[in-house]
Amino acid sequence: MSAPVSKRAIAIAALAVLLTIAGCASTGNVAPESTLNQASTLDAGAAIRAADGEAGWPLEQWWRAYGDPQLNSWVERANAGSPTLAIAAARVREARAMAGIARSALAPHVDGSLSVTRKGWPENGYYGPGTFNDTTTWNNTAALSLSYDLDLWGRNENATERALDAAHVSAADARAAQIELETNVVRAYIGMSQSYALLDIAQQTLEQQQKIVDLARRRLAGGLGTQLEVSQAETPLPEYERQVDIQNEAIELARNQLAALAGEGPGAGASLARPVLSLGQPLGLPSALPAELVGHRPDVVAARWMVAAQARGIDVAKAEFYPNVNLLASVSQMAAGGALLTFLGGTGTGFSAGPAITLPIFEGGRLRSQLGAASAQYDQAVEHYNGTLVGALREIADQVVRMHSLDSQLEASGRSVAAASKNYRLANEGYRRGLTDYLNVLIAQTQLLRAQDGEARVRAERLAAYASLQAALGGGLDDPSNGPDDGTLAPSKHIGPLRGLAASKTASAK
Repeated sequence: MSAPVSKRAIAIAALAVLLTIAGCASTGNVAPESTLNQASTLDAGAAIRAADGEAGWPLEQWWRAYGDPQLNSWVERANAGSPTLAIAAARVREARAMAGIARSALAPHVDGSLSVTRKGWPENGYYGPGTFNDTTTWNNTAALSLSYDLDLWGRNENATERALDAAHVSAADARAAQIELETNVVRAYIGMSQSYALLDIAQQTLEQQQKIVDLARRRLAGGLGTQLEVSQAETPLPEYERQVDIQNEAIELARNQLAALAGEGPGAGASLARPVLSLGQPLGLPSALPAELVGHRPDVVAARWMVAAQARGIDVAKAEFYPNVNLLASVSQMAAGGALLTFLGGTGTGFSAGPAITLPIFEGGRLRSQLGAASAQYDQAVEHYNGTLVGALREIADQVVRMHSLDSQLEASGRSVAAASKNYRLANEGYRRGLTDYLNVLIAQTQLLRAQDGEARVRAERLAAYASLQAALGGGLDDPSNGPDDGTLAPSKHIGPLRGLAASKTASAK
């Protein structure tokens, strides 16, 4: 027959239940305020809608479309040696390690301790006469303890998920850094190519001007020209020589820049030969744009993972409102007196085991403030994602508009160069025959120089615009499977204030 339960035991049990319920405090209706934008609901704009929608997403090595083996090898060299990418990779490793720390809270913890001390007891002192009076003993203890958090409300699990999401953010940021590096290498390489083209124009103009000077001197010697014409022909020579020096300087600076992007010293760029770039790629955008953009741009993927991480942060903050139950157990072996290893015997064994419950009762508003901070951080992550998504569409639209404009500009600049070349030939021939003065030659030469310069710059800008478009589309480094599921982007709904408890809460509860 079982013993009757005492009134005292019943009272203690009832008190424990009430304290447990009191621990489930109200969150005070603290909740996020921002809403995620859906890419499919954003108006992509006329430029994107008018573009060819049959093209695929960029390939991982999109720069190979330029057909320059030296560029291909240099991008690979930069990817292998860039300090920026090395830093990004270290951040990924750090984030993974932090996720491992968070995950450890889900597992039982076993700790051991050992204390070996030599103690000298006083003679007829505080302890009085006894076994240890005026003796020196070994007082040794060995203990083994176990603790396991039941995690009834998912606090540790959500903290682990938040850390894993943060690791995904770091990985996506690393991919974004790689795209930025590759794009910068391509742009610097295109800049060097442009400098070579402008150098050709400057040298050609200098040679033409030198021929005009020689012609002016022959005309003067033959009595057909004047000293003024010779002086006018000689005047532009220093400026044209300066233009040659400017382009040579730009080429050397580009070599230094490329070497730095590859994480190497300036001397590494000395081996770079003249670029050989061509681009016959037609303009086209993926047909699934913008709906699938969220899975192809690393910065958008990183922003989504950050939203997921902050959502789990809200879940962690909510779990703090509930009681926490730990299972604790320990076993110890101790001895006071005897030899050094006496405590290893079986006579001094002790143990303890049982649950430990912590109840958040009065926190002075700390828990609600924590939840409010987590909700605000979630709102920041959501708005950052919304802004990143809008910015991504703007970048794509800008590059589409620019590519179309540069195609038209390239055609117009070609016609301008052809007309200016014809005009210069006629003016030069007329001056050579004495049918016109030098002023017409100077005007025609200036027009030709301006037209050639403009055409070279448009060609370079078109090459750079293609690189910017590939980067805007994600650079081929991300896949939609790398991103979080839509269901993870909001706080969990199963954690919240218990029904029927709101009336029992006091304003000072948290």
